[in-house]
Amino acid sequence: QVQLVESGGGLVQAGGSLRLACAASGRSFSSFTVGWFRQVPGMEREFVACISWPFGVTAYTDSVKGRFTISRDNAKNTAYLQMNSLKPEDTAVYYCAAVNGPLARVASGYNYWGQGTQVTVSS
Repeated sequence: QVQLVESGGGLVQAGGSLRLACAASGRSFSSFTVGWFRQVPGMEREFVACISWPFGVTAYTDSVKGRFTISRDNAKNTAYLQMNSLKPEDTAVYYCAAVNGPLARVASGYNYWGQGTQVTVSS
């Protein structure tokens, strides 16, 4: 079992930055693919970014390319999502997810989830 806990969310003005962290416990997730998703009320959970193991291959949804960067520190059992040039439409609850498998852009491709952290971007 892997437990995931997100942190780093908050309120920021448009154009600002936040760095989300996803800390894993229970077992090492160094061999796992890690993904970030986001969800607004009434909408489906949306893929944001993911990073593979061991080569760190990354993938992003088009709307965040060039603004968000996903990374991981296996020694710390932590993954990150650096979010720059934030826009009001980035407002959502952000979730970290993990799977002992290949890159996946859909929520059904992950079997471990955190509780989410709220990101609010004001205009």
